[in-house]
Parts: sequence; C-alpha cells; structure tokens
Amino acid sequence: MEKEKLQQLLNSLTWTEKVGQLVQLSGEFFQHSELSTGPRQKLGITDEIMKNLGSVLNVTGAKDTKEVQDDYLINSRHKIPLIFMADIIYGYRTVFPIPLGLGATWDPSLIHKVYQVIGKESHAGGADVTYAPMVDLVRDARWGRTLESTGEDSLLNADFARAMVTGLQKNLVNQTGIASCVKHFAAYGAVEAGRDYNTVDMSERRLRQDYLPSYYAAVDAGVKMVMTSFNTYDGVPATGNKHLLKEILREEWGFDGVIISDYAAVRELIDHGIARDNKEATKLAMQATNDIDMKSPSYANELEDLVRNGEIDDHLVDQAVWRVLKLKNDLGLFEDPYRGTNEQIEQNELLKPENRELACQAAEESIVLLKNEENILPLKPNQEKILLVGPYGDSQELIGLWAVHGKKEDTTSIKDGISEYLDNEHFTFEQGCDLLKDYTILGEFGASEEDMKKASFTDEEKQQHLEQAVELGKQADVIIYALGEHTMQSGEAGSRSDITLPKTQQDFVDEMLKLDKKNILITISGRPLVLTKEQQQFDAILQAWFPGTEGGRALANIIFGEKNPSGRLSMSFPYTVGQMPMYYNNFRTGRPLDSSTHSGRFISKYQDAPNDPLYPFGYGLNYSDVHYENLRLSSNKLKLTNQLKIVITAINNSAKTCTETVQLYVCDQVGSVVRPMKELKKYQKVEIPAHEKVDVEFVLTEKDLRFYRKDMSYGSEKGDFTVFVGPNSRDVLTENFYLE
Repeated sequence: MEKEKLQQLLNSLTWTEKVGQLVQLSGEFFQHSELSTGPRQKLGITDEIMKNLGSVLNVTGAKDTKEVQDDYLINSRHKIPLIFMADIIYGYRTVFPIPLGLGATWDPSLIHKVYQVIGKESHAGGADVTYAPMVDLVRDARWGRTLESTGEDSLLNADFARAMVTGLQKNLVNQTGIASCVKHFAAYGAVEAGRDYNTVDMSERRLRQDYLPSYYAAVDAGVKMVMTSFNTYDGVPATGNKHLLKEILREEWGFDGVIISDYAAVRELIDHGIARDNKEATKLAMQATNDIDMKSPSYANELEDLVRNGEIDDHLVDQAVWRVLKLKNDLGLFEDPYRGTNEQIEQNELLKPENRELACQAAEESIVLLKNEENILPLKPNQEKILLVGPYGDSQELIGLWAVHGKKEDTTSIKDGISEYLDNEHFTFEQGCDLLKDYTILGEFGASEEDMKKASFTDEEKQQHLEQAVELGKQADVIIYALGEHTMQSGEAGSRSDITLPKTQQDFVDEMLKLDKKNILITISGRPLVLTKEQQQFDAILQAWFPGTEGGRALANIIFGEKNPSGRLSMSFPYTVGQMPMYYNNFRTGRPLDSSTHSGRFISKYQDAPNDPLYPFGYGLNYSDVHYENLRLSSNKLKLTNQLKIVITAINNSAKTCTETVQLYVCDQVGSVVRPMKELKKYQKVEIPAHEKVDVEFVLTEKDLRFYRKDMSYGSEKGDFTVFVGPNSRDVLTENFYLE
C-alpha cells in the first residue's frame, strides 16, 4: 500500500479501532492453544477491541493462522489483517542448538544461514514476526535465560545480533523471511542474583559500554521490532522507561519501528510499584513510546478514555498506530494477509534434508571439547567395547525449553547417532540413573502428581538400572556418560542457585567410576555448569548444550573423529557458583591478586576458590596440536588515521586438519576511567592443514580503542596499550603499542 493510502487508512480509524491495533492477545482468545509464559487471568477485553485487534501471540501453523485471519477479517470494518507473532528463538520445526551453543561457533556467517532457514520455516508455518534474537549480554550463569543469549562479550553478541536479524529478515519483501523483534531492551541479562524478572542497577557507562552494543547492532541491521525487558533500569521498569525507549532507542538511535512490551509487562508496572493502576501504567508506557501492549488489559481498557480526557496526547497514539500499520505494510499483509503461505508450502519447507544438514553442521561447530586427557578422543569405530549410559543417552529431549514449535520425535538421539558408527558387538546402552531425583518442577507446567511420579524411577528401579549399568560397564572398554540439566531447569523462569549436575547423576557417576574404565562425559545444558568435580573425574568432556534436532548425529561425528571439534566458549565456566557474576573482561582493582604491593590476606581474592574460571571465555580444544608463536606488530605506534597490522603464526603439529578461532584482545593501560583487563576486538576462524602453519593477520584502528570516557563522551585516549593474541582469553602472547 502506498504511504498516502496508509495515512488515509489511519485517519479513517475510530479511537477504538486505533486502540485495537495496539493490543496483542494470545491464541486462547481465538480458541487456539498457546504456551502461556505469564499469569492466566481474565483480562476483561471487550468485543469491540477483539474485532479490531492488531496482532496475535503464538498461533502458528498455516492452517490455524489462515482460519484465525479469515474469521477476523470477516468482522473487520477496514479489513486490516492481523500480524501473527511467535516465540521462535532458535528453530521452528528444524531446531538448531540453543543460542548459547550457536555463540560457541564464533561464526556469524554460519548463524546468518541458520536464521535464514528459521525465517523460511517460520514463514511457511504462518508466522509474520518472531521474538528473536535475544541479544542480552549475560555474565551470571544462574539466570535461566542464559540459554537464549550468545554469551558474555559485547562485540561477539553484536556480531551475532546483526547476523540473526539479517538472516530472519532476508527476502522479507519477497515474503520468504519474517520480521525480527530483538529483545529484551535493555540489560535484562544483568538481573541481580541471576534471578529472572529481578532488578537491574548499573551505571550509564556500563550500560552503554557493555550492554547496549548488541541492541544497537540489531537496530543498525534494520530490525523491525524491539521488545522491552521485564527489569528495572535506574529504578524504572523498562516498559515505562522514557530514557531507554524514547531518548536512547528512538531519538538517539533513530529507531522508528514497533516497540512491544514483554508478556503483561505494562500491567506489571503496577506490581513494580511505579503505577497505581492500569490507567497509570498505560500512561507511563505510552509516554515512553511503547506501541503494543502484549497480553495485558491496560491499553485495551484504559487508553481510549485517557485520550478522550486529554490525559494522553492523541498524537502519541497516532504515532504508535502508524508504526503498527507500517509494519503490516512492510510485511505485505494488505496485499496478501497470508503472505503467500499455505499448508502445501508448509509441508514442503519444514524439516527439509538441507535444513537438517545445516542443523547438524551448526551443532558440530557448537560442541566444545573441554578436556581430552591422553587424547582419548576421537574413538575408533568397532575397536573397543563402548557403553553409553545416562538419562540423555537414548533421549530425544535435546531441543531445550524454548523450541516451543519443535517436536522431540524429529530429534536424532545420541544413541541413534552412535549406532551409525558401531555394530551391536561393540555397543551397548543402559540409562543407569534418573535425570532428577525430584520431578516436582514439572508441576509448574501443569503436570499432575501422578505424571511426576511416573517420570521418575522407583527405588527398586533405580537399583536395577544401576546394577545393570555396572555389569555392562565391567565388560566395556570405554563408558560414555550423557548427563545434564533437565529441560525445565533452564530457559525462562529457570534460574538456579546450584548449577552443578543433579545429585542423582553425580551419585551414579561416583558408583560407575569405581570400575576404573576410560570415561567420556557429554554435558547437555542451557548454561555453563560448575564442572569442577567432573573435570577431575573424566578423561574427556564434551559440552553439547541443548544441541537440537540433529544433536545426536553431530555428537557422534565429533566422538568418532568425522569432525574435528572447533567450538569455543562464548561464556566462562565458573569454578564455583559463588564466583557469579563472572566474565573475562573484568576491571582491575587497587589490590589485584597477581601484582599487588600488599601481601597475604589483603588482596582481592576468595579464601576458598580461585579468582579464575574453570574454563575461560574463548576456550576450547580440538584433536590437533596447535601452537602459537611469533606475535609481531607493524609498528609500536598507532596514529589516529593509520592502521596497526598484527600478525601471529599458528602451527599445526599434528596429522589432523583443524579450524582454530584466533582471538585478539586489547588492554588500555591507563584511562580516564578504569579499563577492563582485556577486551575482545578481533577474531578469525582459520583452517590449518595438518603439519602446516598459517599467518593470521588482524588490523586495528583508533576506532577499535574507543570507549565512554570520564565525561561520557565516546572516543579514544592517547597512551599505552597491550595486545593479546591466542586461542582463548587466557592463553595468549602479548605485545605493546602506543596510541599517538
């Protein structure tokens, strides 16, 4: 529709019709199912609002979306189509590794392809908008939504944000992509104590330096929507935070797309204590330029009266409605409310062989080899007797909590993946133990006591499975353990104060280790776990995250050496949970552990744990023997208008070709404000052939050295810098230069 006609449409709407465009309700209002992520309550929505509703939450499937759209348009005076929005975070039917796993690929170009497939499948399934990517920077693994983040570094997160947005929205005009809604604006990943929906309190400098870059990258990439976060910032909840939404997002960054609240977040301004009632909550959200009220009674029941009484500027409402109508126009909904999809297209697009292949590749590149004592991995097929144990061994629950439109029956299990490499004589499986001792967590999602009881072994069954595992273990040469978190232990509202493996699994391992066999741990989780005990117990450890539809095949390909692991951590693994929050680019203190002039007790340290993580940011092993040497700089000075070339040589001293992620960090030695110990500035994934070496070159400019200075201006400062290059943030070579 031409802009002039769209403006005419806006001018022709009544206030009730305008308000309707700013209200989003879920599938239950249309007799369709939905995954509820908030309180179920009667919202008191009138029939008039229902007739003029702007968008629908989590109704998908070509058949269902067409039915809802058809029924809606019959009653629509202006025939303004609905937008179908959904939680499609890391896969629709083809489920890819969780975003934290995708972050471990360090490969934005691959992730662009992944999200292009997600966009195509989602479009075929009737969705117009996805609430993705989540680009929140996370430094506390206790937070359940760590699963949805790509990690702890602002540069890496920004690169992934850009790749995900452009992947989802590729060919949007040609109706094969979908609109992206970046979330959660802003700084949701910094909730205190790692507890979901909790408070965030930080300086504006930290907000801008560390937390905003990934959102800005999404906006710069052309994202169509932004979702507000549940948390406060500087004492004001984001949904009603004028500074965040209006002043930074809209005025400073120039974002003219749609802002939508998270689930019921407008009404929750009352619970936060900054609004007395829905009327006041509506005023605060509208004045902050929040356009759409998701699953709340506030706009639907209060906005029209506020406008008519002059308590809200009608121009604010018109601007919000215009942005919603413009999004519908950008999606082509006025010309085709179904955007060219139908049940046949849906059937043809979902789970295509090439989609599954990409899912397998993404899973392979996301898996991180954390330990490989005496090169126990890779295993050789049919050379030794292998026993697979653990609750994830023959499970299809590998897609994680937030793959809400995926189906576990589509998933290749670890057992099935390994079976492709081994004959029956060399391979056996026994679950051995429960995933959890107590399954009451399932009750939070509606499971009955009977269902929870059925999910767990009886005491007799536990003993039987343990005994069977021990007997099979005696006959095995290698035991592979597939352990980890329950799906419900991570994702939204999955915050945990104890992020070790469940106790029942630890007890099982303790018994099995008495057999003194070679052992390999596969960890399935939605966050970094505390693996300090396991690091001592196991010969090899593979961190697999929730690896998705093809996770079992990908793991088998890694285990048997078909693929050389290349995953690198995008989030540090703590030595103990008491170190949280933990991140590599921390500030120096006046009493540093390694170089303080003070001695003994009076330095910055723990009495009962090291300061450093168990596995640092950027860490990961492969099956090759790679050595870094000869770091050299083109000059020891960098001028404002010049480039500094930095070269390092990586040597592969093995017979296996590998992919290395070479990482470059910088430290500003003296600044007007305290600067981080290290900051990631550049990285490259390079293939190194067997018995060969490659030179890896980086280029730094003055722009790479900018930060928010003491006066909050953004720029660099002259002085001494240290550059670090290596395979991770810990094991690096160093050189110095001076910025003139």
